[in-house]
Amino acid sequence: MTTDGDWLRNVPPGRLRPLNQAELKAALADLKDIARSEPAIAALLDGDGPLRDFIVAALTLSPHLRETANLDPALLVAAIEKPLSPQIEMLVAEARRAWLPVEGEASSPSESDVMSRLRVAKRRAAFLIALADLARIFDGRQTTRWLSLLAEASISAAVDHLLLSSHEAGKVTLADPAEPSRGSGLIVLGMGKLGAGELNYSSDIDLVVFFDDTAGIVANPDDAIDIFPRLMRRLVRILQERTADGYVFRTDLRLRPDPGSTPLAIPVDAAMIYYEGRGQNWERAAFIKARAVGGDIAAGQAFIRDLVPFVFRKYLDYAAISDIHSIKRQIHAHKGHGAIAVKGHNVKLGRGGIREIEFFVQTQQLIAGGRMPALRSRATEETLAGLTEAKWIDAETRDELTEAYWFLRDVEHRIQMVRDEQTHLLPETDGELKRIAFMMGFADISSFSEALVATLKAVERRYARLFEQEARLSAGTGNLVFTGQGDDPDTLETLRRLGFERPSDISRVIRTWHYGRYRATQSVEARERLTELTPELLRVFGESKRADEALLRFDSFISGLPAGIQLFSLLSTNPALLSLIVNIMSSAPRLAEIIAAKPHVFDGMLDPGLMAELPTRDYLAERISSFLVPARHYEEVLDRLRIFASEQRFLIGIRLLTGAIGGAMAARAFTYLADLIVEAALNAVLKEIRAAHGDFPGGRVAIVGMGKLGSFELTAGSDIDIILLYDYDDTAAESSGEKPLDATRYFTRITQRLIAALSAPTAEGVLYEVDMRLRPSGNKGPVATRINSFEKYQREEAWTWEHMALSRARLLCGDEELVLNAERIIGEVLSTKRDIARIAKDVAEMRELIEQEKPPESIWDMKLVSGGLVDIEFIAQYLRLIAPARGVGIDANGLSTGEALKLLGASLMDRNDLDLCLEALHLYTELSQLIRLCVDGPFDPAKAPSGLIELVCRAGDCPDIRTLEAELKRLSKAVRKIFQSVVKA
Repeated sequence: MTTDGDWLRNVPPGRLRPLNQAELKAALADLKDIARSEPAIAALLDGDGPLRDFIVAALTLSPHLRETANLDPALLVAAIEKPLSPQIEMLVAEARRAWLPVEGEASSPSESDVMSRLRVAKRRAAFLIALADLARIFDGRQTTRWLSLLAEASISAAVDHLLLSSHEAGKVTLADPAEPSRGSGLIVLGMGKLGAGELNYSSDIDLVVFFDDTAGIVANPDDAIDIFPRLMRRLVRILQERTADGYVFRTDLRLRPDPGSTPLAIPVDAAMIYYEGRGQNWERAAFIKARAVGGDIAAGQAFIRDLVPFVFRKYLDYAAISDIHSIKRQIHAHKGHGAIAVKGHNVKLGRGGIREIEFFVQTQQLIAGGRMPALRSRATEETLAGLTEAKWIDAETRDELTEAYWFLRDVEHRIQMVRDEQTHLLPETDGELKRIAFMMGFADISSFSEALVATLKAVERRYARLFEQEARLSAGTGNLVFTGQGDDPDTLETLRRLGFERPSDISRVIRTWHYGRYRATQSVEARERLTELTPELLRVFGESKRADEALLRFDSFISGLPAGIQLFSLLSTNPALLSLIVNIMSSAPRLAEIIAAKPHVFDGMLDPGLMAELPTRDYLAERISSFLVPARHYEEVLDRLRIFASEQRFLIGIRLLTGAIGGAMAARAFTYLADLIVEAALNAVLKEIRAAHGDFPGGRVAIVGMGKLGSFELTAGSDIDIILLYDYDDTAAESSGEKPLDATRYFTRITQRLIAALSAPTAEGVLYEVDMRLRPSGNKGPVATRINSFEKYQREEAWTWEHMALSRARLLCGDEELVLNAERIIGEVLSTKRDIARIAKDVAEMRELIEQEKPPESIWDMKLVSGGLVDIEFIAQYLRLIAPARGVGIDANGLSTGEALKLLGASLMDRNDLDLCLEALHLYTELSQLIRLCVDGPFDPAKAPSGLIELVCRAGDCPDIRTLEAELKRLSKAVRKIFQSVVKA
């Protein structure tokens, strides 16, 4: 692409071809007329170069440009003599200043003067932009940007004029007449392509106007509802009325709420009530591109920020996807939508057109924008790039759609340049179609048509893939009829062939759905979605083992749903998730209960990178950070934490259920999640405490994770064991806030608020049950512990079992200096040389006491069974306590049980015994993680779902449940012997 400054020398030879000889003669005749008064044009015609050929060809191809050149010859001279961008920039600036008095005049311009100035600036700028576009000095990106800047300047100037004239008439009182819009509370939002900065050459501009009647510029707020709509009628007139100078932009205000019955400008409060209560999905899609383009820009930006929860929902209403597709179908029905063609094709609304690319982008923004702020961009190309970055689409799709988008926008601009008409239809005749082909730089209609059809088909293919539905079973598999009271014989045969053993029972269940007997199927729309989904639902359930059992569990699941349309829409638009839900229903009742209670946890399943991305700490940290960005208040932070935690626990569980990760990775992931939740909750609590009570001089806090939290071994349903440590300057008596507290009360208040934040039940559930019994002095001691008291207690008073617990301690978060100090203390306490015989005796007694007080229910109680997880954990903890006395100086802090055992056992255990313990630990971890995920309470193979039995056998690498039980008995017996041989005086 040539640069602007190379305009004269570098117009590409043969860039444009004249339409035909007749048009060529007419254009040359017009140029010769101009040349009589403009020497520069005469010189151009006398020469013989690419610039002359380009100008002549451009004027043959666009009657509108030729008319403009005849009307304003000086404009054509300026176009060929000077770089274009500075001229366009100056014209945009002139449009923005159109409301100001010209130099030397004291009074403001009249409305007709403002209209004339805007029209002249628009005509001249559009002419220069068109020439730069046709010469490819500008590409589509620059063309749309300049047109959008021109529109924005014109709107702002018109609004400033209207506000100032109202001020001078005594209707309003401006804060600063030199800057009429600032602080006015009048909000003008650009929608669609204007909002995105992608305006067409002859585009309408879509505006939505609101006003804040509390801004204070109207003396009586009740008058605002009369004043501002009147101003907007004048705004429309200023911008779109045709005068001798033409028009500025056709203006459409129909995107406002309920346009048939509302004024042209709407109070902000009324608008927010409307969007929060009655806003439609098409309005959500429209507001993705909304941008403040005139009036009080700061107020407009604040309004858009306040609308974010409406546009980008925390939980996706999956019906939105179908709604967006429905809008597209309505467009097709209204406009006509036949096969892809060239002649007469609508490049915006037709098959494979611009609108399909926009809907492709906006639909996925509605799906993911609430969870991924990076996808809230307005511009189409930028959003395609963002979708690729977020792994929602691949790079090939991005590149293909980006190229298609700008190709079609170029075609659209050339259609409109011909006669400055707001149309998107390609001509019906060869002669007129040749204009567009030549303006696009093609040699003939054939090559242009080939490129256009290939582009339209590529877009149609990508768009169809987004919304594709699986072929319905009834088309080829057999009848699936569930009306009436009795069973349809052919339907029963189809169900039997699909894999159901009790087809009559299944038929009766499905009739129950379609009769609307559950809350989830009471609405007509929900039943329609479920009817469409049923054939595919039956096929996928039929492929599972014990299909009847799985489908009956699904029936039980939907019977408890408060509403069903979200889930049915999700499954309809994402058939691959059906396999997952079958897996859940056939193997994981606990997960089924979770999605019944909180269907929003399924939102994360739409993330195409879910199974490919491991739930590492960095992965979860990035997501929690972006998820908390919209939270403004303490309670909102906690609610979003609860939502995030329940969703991520579910998604970690799904990865475990599908085999994407193993038990050890799941334990790590559940622990990383808890670490981040605790840290975020602590930060929120500290912020609240400081707001109420100020800072405590030298105050610092750290959180110690104990038990399974400390050793990276949490399961899906684990509670968390924590200790809160603190310190402060000894010279300080109380905190610095308006409501000061002494040290004990200050840090106790922090701890109490943290416990409440983590464990208080709300509508969004509970984050974690919190256990603080492992703090010094247990339940009898203070909930918060000062670091010096913690050190003294651990060195002088703690029992053996407390030092065993300390061996799993891990600092999670808090003040860096305090964290390092606590780690030093823990390390020193655990490095103390102890009486091995006494430690062995204490550990053995502790294990015996647990066996007496909590006997195992069966071999499947892998934690408490003789030779189970407790034995292995006790071996690792025992080795950590005796290692210094044995001369083994190993720091095993902050490790999992397996890592600590491997490190310590290498020096302190028989190699074969160590390997067997590690083998048992691996099996126990895999099985217990899976069982805790899938069922609440004890695991009984005789009562467990068939799918879970299969998963457990797969995790244990055994062909059947009996073999796996025998393996558990073998390992547990061996582990108990090792425990007895290792833990001895």
